[in-house]
Amino acid sequence: MSIFRFFALIWTVLSIMTALLNAQSEFKYSYIPKKVYSNQVFPVTVMAVSEDGSPTPKFTFATDSKVQPLFKDPLIVKNGMDGFYTFYFKAQNSDIRIPALMIISQSHQDTLDAKVIPLETLPKREDFSNVLAADMKIKNNQVSNYDENHYLLTLSIEAYEANLEDMQLKKVVEDGIEDLKRTQAKVETGYYAVIPITQKVLTFTYFNTIKQQFILFKIPVEITDSSVTTQSDLNPQEDSFEQLKKYVLIFFVIFFLLMFIIKRDFFYLVFGVVALITLLTFYIPHKKVCIKQGASLYILPTQTSTMSTKVDHEFEAILLGERGEFKKVEYQKGIIGWIKNEDLCEN
Repeated sequence: MSIFRFFALIWTVLSIMTALLNAQSEFKYSYIPKKVYSNQVFPVTVMAVSEDGSPTPKFTFATDSKVQPLFKDPLIVKNGMDGFYTFYFKAQNSDIRIPALMIISQSHQDTLDAKVIPLETLPKREDFSNVLAADMKIKNNQVSNYDENHYLLTLSIEAYEANLEDMQLKKVVEDGIEDLKRTQAKVETGYYAVIPITQKVLTFTYFNTIKQQFILFKIPVEITDSSVTTQSDLNPQEDSFEQLKKYVLIFFVIFFLLMFIIKRDFFYLVFGVVALITLLTFYIPHKKVCIKQGASLYILPTQTSTMSTKVDHEFEAILLGERGEFKKVEYQKGIIGWIKNEDLCEN
C-alpha cells in the first residue's frame, strides 16, 4: 500500500468519525409558534438528533436579551435516540425575538440563531378574562357571603401554557389571584371575586391557543357551606337552625323526664340526661380572641392573600374558625376575615 493510499484511508476514517459525531450532536428547533398573542405563554422546543444516551446538554440563551424563558432548565422528553427540550416564554406587547441559543453537548457546541415570532391581536370580547391557555379547567368553586350586599366566589383553577397571573374580570367589584404555582407548562392558582348578591351566574371566557377560539365558562352563584372561606357561618350565635335544634332538645328533655316520672323506667331517664347534656353544649360560650390595633384582615387564610382592610382599634371577637396560622373573626357587622396569629394581643 502506497503512502498516498494510506493517508487517503486515514482521511476517510476521520471524515466518517467526524460525520458520526456531528450526527450525534445535531440540534435544531422542532417547534416554534408561527404567531403569538400578547401575554401568551408558549413553548419553544429544541430537538437533539441521535443523542445515544449522551448527558443532557447545557443550554444558554443570549444574556444580552431581555427575553428569557420562564424556567432556566427545559422540560425534557426522550423519544428513542432523539431528545426534545422545551422552554416556555411569555409574550409581551410586540413581536417577540427568541435570542440566540448556545448549546454545549458532550461532543461539541452549537448555536441556534435568534428567531422572531410575530404578535397578533385577539378580537375584543367583554367577557374575556385575559387568560390564554392550551387548556383550562375549574377544579372546584365555592360561593359564600362577603357582606350584606355581596358574595365571595372562589375558584380553584388548573391550566396549561397559561397566563393565569393576568386573570381579571370586568363585571366584579373586586378580584385577584392567590397562591399561583407554575411547573413548566402546568399552572395552578386560586381566584377570588367579590360580586353582587343579585348576580346568579358568573360568565367569562378564556382563549384556547390550540383550538384558536374563546371557551365560555358559566359558574352558578349559589351559597355552599365551608369552613375555609372567610364568610361562612357569619353569625353562628344567631343561626335559626341552631335555635330550632335547641327547641327540639328542650322538648325531648321535658318529654323524657315526664315519661320517667310516669313510667318509672330508667330508659327514659338515660335519654333525658343525654338530651340535657346535648342541650347544654349549645350554651357553652364561644371562645374569644383579642386583635391588635393595626392588624391586617385577609380575605383568605393564605400567606399571599389579599388584605381586605386594617383594624383601626384593639377589640375582642368571637373565634369563628382556625386555619394554620390564621384565626377567622368578625371585625364589624358583615365584615369577616382572617387574622394572623402574630396579630393577636399578647395577653
